[in-house]
Amino acid sequence: MPDALPDPSAISGTTRLYVVLGDPVAQVRAPGLLNDLFARTARDAVLVPVHVGPEGLGEVMRGLRRIHNLDGILVTVPHKIEVCRYADLLGPAAEVAGSANALRRNPDGTWLADNFDGAGFVHGLRANGHDPTGATVALAGAGGAGRAVAAALLTAGVAQLRLYDPDSDRQQDVLARLDARWPGRVRSGVEGDFDGEGDHEGGRVDIAVNATPLGMRPGDPLPFDPARLPRTCVVADIIMKPAETALLKAARDGGRPVVHGRHMLDSQVLLYQEFFALHAPERNGRWEP
Repeated sequence: MPDALPDPSAISGTTRLYVVLGDPVAQVRAPGLLNDLFARTARDAVLVPVHVGPEGLGEVMRGLRRIHNLDGILVTVPHKIEVCRYADLLGPAAEVAGSANALRRNPDGTWLADNFDGAGFVHGLRANGHDPTGATVALAGAGGAGRAVAAALLTAGVAQLRLYDPDSDRQQDVLARLDARWPGRVRSGVEGDFDGEGDHEGGRVDIAVNATPLGMRPGDPLPFDPARLPRTCVVADIIMKPAETALLKAARDGGRPVVHGRHMLDSQVLLYQEFFALHAPERNGRWEP
C-alpha cells in the first residue's frame, strides 16, 4: 500500500506542523506514516521533510523553536546526537543514549527530546519472533541510533553486548555511558565479533545488528560479512531504504534469519502517537493533549 499523502485542500491556517530533519531525507518514511496517522485520526496536522546538513542544524533548530504552530520534530541521520543541544529537557531514553529522534513542544513552551529508536528496534525483533533476552549481540555503529539500540537491548536483558564503531573515541564514550548503567554486560567490539563460530575472545554471536549508514547508498561496502556468522544468527539492519539492504540480502541468501529496518519504524508509530498525544479527542474544534 502506498504511503498516504495529506490532502492539500485540507491544509489551512489552523494546521499544526511537524517536520523530520535529516541529511539526506530522501529515504525517510515518517511523512507517509505520520500523515496517514493524522488522516486516520482526523487531526489537522501535516509532517514534511526538511533537508539540512550538520553546518545548518543549529540555525534551523533555533528557527523551528520559534514557530508557534510547530508541535513536533522527528530527527534522523546524522543529527540525533547534536539535536539534544537544542532541547530544554531530555526524556529517559535520550538521557541514557545521549541521542534523540523526536522532540515535542510542551504546553509551557519548552521542548522535550526523547529517543524511540531502541524501543522500536526491540519491539520489531520480538514481533519477528526473536527475543533478545539472554542473547549475545554484536552491534556495529555507535552513532545516534546505534547507542539508542544498544541501551534498549541492554534494558531488554541481553547477556552481552559488543559494540563496534570505527570512531574509537565515540565508541569509548558510548561504552563508558552504557557500562555505568549496565556494568559488566557491554564491551568494546572488534571486527572479529562478527565471526562465525566465535573463535575470537568472547564466543559466538546470537544477533548481529547494523546501526551504521552503510547500505543506504548503492555501492556501500557491507558493515560486516554475514557469511562469517552462524546460520542461526539473526541479522538485523536499521536502514529503512532500501527495504532490503545488501547486508540483509546476503544474510538471507546464506540462510540466516533477517529483520528489516522498517520493523523498527513501524513499531515506533504507536510510541510517537503517545509522545505527541495524537490519540487525543477533538474538543470544541481544537485538539488538546
